[in-house]
Amino acid sequence: MSDLDKVEVLTEALQERVGSTLSYKSLAEDLQSTDKTIKRWVQILDTLYYCYLIPPFGSAKIKAIKKAQKLYLWDWSQIENPSCRFENMVASHLLKLCDYWQDVLGHKAELRYIRDDSGKECDFVVLKDKKPLFAVECKLTDTDVAPSLLHFRAKLAIPRWYQVHMGDKTRTVAPDFLILPFEEFCKKEDLI
Repeated sequence: MSDLDKVEVLTEALQERVGSTLSYKSLAEDLQSTDKTIKRWVQILDTLYYCYLIPPFGSAKIKAIKKAQKLYLWDWSQIENPSCRFENMVASHLLKLCDYWQDVLGHKAELRYIRDDSGKECDFVVLKDKKPLFAVECKLTDTDVAPSLLHFRAKLAIPRWYQVHMGDKTRTVAPDFLILPFEEFCKKEDLI
């Protein structure tokens, strides 16, 4: 298999891993290559705006993981799984918001995710000038509150918590915690 064929297989494998923590070792085993080579190829694909990586939000309060990054694609239409495609779309919008704050308004803005050593996870947290502003969990449909959000909300001082979905109902869980459609979330946080 040529290197070009391996890169094509890699892009297909990455489409299946969207929203998951990226394991170079696992990809290397699948492609019969080295993890160093796979890491370099992912860096090249990142440079070519095929994909991007989101680092974890580290906090000693939750024994957060500190290294494993989550992978997303710039063109989320390539993703077949509807839940992963929705999460990727939300990630792209949040990343654009962070880029706007940084490039136009001069703030240091970052998009991260939260995960602790027990595997509990929150899809995204947006930081502005090193302070977390809000956290977002993505669900394709309007469902009950994700238990991981309640867990992290009790431990972290993040002012606003959202669980976004593609439905049309808005529910208030607490004054700082809403379950709402993605469109409403975009209006609330000025993503539109």
